[in-house]
Amino acid sequence: RKIWHLLAVGTMAAVWIYAPFEISRALLIAALIFFLIGDFLRLRFPRMNRLTVKFVGGIMRNSEIDHPAGTTFLLLGVTILVLLFSKIIVSMSMLFLAFADPLASFVGIKYGKDKLFGHKSVQGFLAAFVTCLIISFYIFSRLPGPNYRIFVCSLIAGAIGAFSELFPVGKLDDNLTMPVLSAIGLQALFWFFNLSQYF
Repeated sequence: RKIWHLLAVGTMAAVWIYAPFEISRALLIAALIFFLIGDFLRLRFPRMNRLTVKFVGGIMRNSEIDHPAGTTFLLLGVTILVLLFSKIIVSMSMLFLAFADPLASFVGIKYGKDKLFGHKSVQGFLAAFVTCLIISFYIFSRLPGPNYRIFVCSLIAGAIGAFSELFPVGKLDDNLTMPVLSAIGLQALFWFFNLSQYF
């Protein structure tokens, strides 16, 4: 499931970064509509739901069998980003979701002995932070000097991504909340340091 998450979101991020804006936006919105219709039909018709679970149940959580799929929430979150935020903020938020979320989950499950709350652990949080820090440092490395600004901005962005992965928002799916919270935090970071002029 984690590999599927990484590949799916990574592919969406690549399309968003490299394809023309109108094409990538249209593809993301079309994918959201497809999954919304698919979820509506399978949840309305039990036979269709059983067939769906039979073929793709291996990448579904148990909670998704009788509820909308995490992919639908993911696409909803990404579509919100595309409509409200700049290309670079959407790109970073999607990369955070693609890499930090599954790595935090993997590390938390395998090594997460120090629990923060619920199933979240210090080890998972640190994995998310380091992942988001590396992504941010790569992106911010194009900033002109001084070098300490690159480091500071990368640290803050890493923390934004890690905390967005850590904290739940009510009972909303984290595939929706993580990219949206990341984008809001990154927007504040870009405004404070006036970074948009460089991207």
